[in-house]
Amino acid sequence: MENYKKEFIEFMVDCQVLKFGDFVTKSGRKTPFFVNTGFYRTGSQLRRLGQYYAEAINNRFGLDFDVLFGPAYKGIPLSVAAAIAISEKYGADIKYCSNRKEIKDHGDKGILLGSPITDGDRVVIIEDVTTAGTSIEETLPIIKAQADVSPVGLVVSVDRMERGKGEKSALAEIEEKYGLKTTAIVTMAEVVEHLYNKEYKGKVIIDDKLKASIDAYYEKYGVK
Repeated sequence: MENYKKEFIEFMVDCQVLKFGDFVTKSGRKTPFFVNTGFYRTGSQLRRLGQYYAEAINNRFGLDFDVLFGPAYKGIPLSVAAAIAISEKYGADIKYCSNRKEIKDHGDKGILLGSPITDGDRVVIIEDVTTAGTSIEETLPIIKAQADVSPVGLVVSVDRMERGKGEKSALAEIEEKYGLKTTAIVTMAEVVEHLYNKEYKGKVIIDDKLKASIDAYYEKYGVK
């Protein structure tokens, strides 16, 4: 596993973004692990996060696109941090854009924050995590309502590696249904590989009991 992936996993643990316990996902699944990018809360954390996203975006999509779109609300700081990191790391000036939950009718009117989306724009969508593809179904109509565009890709921080609404993984379903390329900074398999029965800062994050819970979750929701 590449060093930047190991660093990112430990970074998520340090920021309390990656948590283990009993949670319920947006799609209603009970899960023993959860990724919440809302816990990136400082300037230095967002700067590092943007750098990890920038590397994942460049590795998968290159930099031949126009707009980085982050769905409200969590996608707003993600799009800003990643756009800044792309500029600093690669010298590419990518526009950022996000949506409002409610349309503004005065001042800077409309549903969008940041750059407008115009006909022909190549758009990469940035999210925290995709479990069953629920969020992308809400996001794509917003983008396509703004202009004649064809989104080219989706990047998430963690690929949960579980089924979407059918038998394929959520990311594979998104690729097939919408024609989008997808990528993640790390996969849950890589998270487990790096943390299982290994001490990090004096503590074993994933012990045998937690590993069994994760395995049971994938028995139910994993790709067959």
